[in-house]
Amino acid sequence: MAIDFKTFNSIVDFVLDDKKPVLIRGRHGIGKSCVVYQTGERRGLPVVERRASQMTEGDLMGLPSVDGNSTKWNAPDWFKAACDSAVLLFLDEVDRATMEVRQGIFELTDSRKLNGWHLHPDTIILAAVNGGEHGANYSVGEMDPAELDRWTCFDIDPTVEDWLTWAKENVTTLVWDFINQNRNHLEHNDDPEPNKVYPSRRSWHRFSDCLTTGNLAEGKKNLDVVFHLATGYVGFEAAVAFKDFAETYESIVTPEDVLRDGVDKVKNLDINKFNALNEKFEVVLKDKELTEPEISNLASYFGILPAELAVHFWGKVCTSNPSVLDKLHTEVINGKPFGLFIADLVA
Repeated sequence: MAIDFKTFNSIVDFVLDDKKPVLIRGRHGIGKSCVVYQTGERRGLPVVERRASQMTEGDLMGLPSVDGNSTKWNAPDWFKAACDSAVLLFLDEVDRATMEVRQGIFELTDSRKLNGWHLHPDTIILAAVNGGEHGANYSVGEMDPAELDRWTCFDIDPTVEDWLTWAKENVTTLVWDFINQNRNHLEHNDDPEPNKVYPSRRSWHRFSDCLTTGNLAEGKKNLDVVFHLATGYVGFEAAVAFKDFAETYESIVTPEDVLRDGVDKVKNLDINKFNALNEKFEVVLKDKELTEPEISNLASYFGILPAELAVHFWGKVCTSNPSVLDKLHTEVINGKPFGLFIADLVA
């Protein structure tokens, strides 16, 4: 059964604490590598990454040298680093590796050593593959039961919300708003046609980086250029939809604008744009100390939200910055104390 990234993050540490290797399986471009690096950051471990698909047997096992009347193996620099200190050892594309390399990885996952070199006691191993239930769509080798038995396997099928949550701080507002309002264009889930470019979570991120680098992030500048770039990154169908969106796009007011200037610019937003703004507020408010004018403007924002969105937004604020709630309770919204205003909405 496939799980999303939120579930994966909530359970993977139980396996890693036991120093057991973890294998992540899923489609290309969904963020497998990204979640590995996030795991390393969360656990305070540097990530040592190697692509098994590009390794020879010597790259994995090291090379021998003569020591007197015997032969010893000299570990590769990356493996020696994983033996000398605690790291997160990330082996990518394991199911694209040669059989010789995979046999070496077999020993590594089984006994945490290679040719007499033992991993540091606190080093952990994660790997990523395109196999599992999606393997038929890729030119990868099958992993037999004995090989899989050395791993704790997680099949990942991330939600759109997984990407949107991550993307809040990693893509342009234009790209984020487009995907939030056109979720069917995030990625291609049907059987792909040969040699055709399709959108993926990774390609949208790369496209967004290109827009930023080229000062094209506002979208309306050089629309033909943006369209052709989008075609190269995410394919023709998604590019057409993106160009149509960008032509009529009005940059959504940011949470910082509301906190600084009040609600005049957002009074007439539709429900989709309110939703998008609320999502961004969750990021901005996290651990942020608000001034008295900002608290007052935030309270006014609550007052213009549709009732259902106001209740949902209140829950988000409770989670992202509980300290704001005490200050909000000193405010009056539509003639009611803040607490009574929220209570009436919930009732």
